[in-house]
Amino acid sequence: MAQPLLFDLKGKRVYVAGHNGLAGSAIVRRLATEGCTVLTATRAELDLTQQSATEQWLERNKPDAVIVAAGHVGGIFANDAFPADFITDNLAIGLNVIRGSYKAGVKKLLALGSSCIYPKLAPQPMSEDSLLTGPLEPTNEWYAVAKIAAIKLCEAYRKQHGADFISAMPTNLYGRGDNYHADNSHVPAALIRRFHEGKMANAPSVTVWGTGTPRREFLCADDLGDACVFLMKHYSGLEFLNVGTGEDVTIAAFATEVANVVGFKGTIEYDTSRPDGPPQKLLDVSKISKLGWAPSISLRDGLAAAYADFLAGGGRSR
Repeated sequence: MAQPLLFDLKGKRVYVAGHNGLAGSAIVRRLATEGCTVLTATRAELDLTQQSATEQWLERNKPDAVIVAAGHVGGIFANDAFPADFITDNLAIGLNVIRGSYKAGVKKLLALGSSCIYPKLAPQPMSEDSLLTGPLEPTNEWYAVAKIAAIKLCEAYRKQHGADFISAMPTNLYGRGDNYHADNSHVPAALIRRFHEGKMANAPSVTVWGTGTPRREFLCADDLGDACVFLMKHYSGLEFLNVGTGEDVTIAAFATEVANVVGFKGTIEYDTSRPDGPPQKLLDVSKISKLGWAPSISLRDGLAAAYADFLAGGGRSR
């Protein structure tokens, strides 16, 4: 059933904060088909952790809509090593962009979070009402607290001022434009790099952190871009919505799929001295599914596109 159009992007000025990131670049690609003007600013042009600069930029450029995909992100190692940086920068970005957008008269705002906002041992699959029902995963609680704050900011501006500010919580992302840094990349990008280097070195084996038993859900960033446009146009509500595939795989199965896509022929070994993180992270996507949105990119096709992008130099911090 077709959903009513609540906000027409055609002809609008849409600011994508974090447009060079994995999520942001996918959103920009998707917006290219909507007949809108996409506004962007690099970090050198605008430091979103600075309140005055952010508010002045928004007031000067007058976007009609804002999508907040910016953030200080990284894997388990980076989150654990730099907790002050993760909570400070992400709190500042959320507050400055959301508050600044309201002050500048932005009509529609979508803030993106992360599935790490949920308690470490939340019932699976994780539904939106699991938020704040238990302790967070210790290795990334700093980032999670900042993302929870952004959700609550959107809710507060809606309740107090009637602002059409919404939030969405994507699951683990992969795809074109990812960060392939050796120390602070997320699982999909880290594995692509590791298996590629193993292939190039003709290595007999590649080591994957952890036991390989945790289950994770992976969403292609281009599917997230499509979901963001869908929500901007068709959703207006206080409650944030999960965005994912509704299916998960073990890290071992995912690693095998990445190795196959990359063409690595050796064996996969597991370093069980490394942390696994939560035993399972799967989102309940029934609410966004009922609105009429579903992902369309298979894991194999998405990984193939990501690896092609990696080979072409599309990634960062390599």
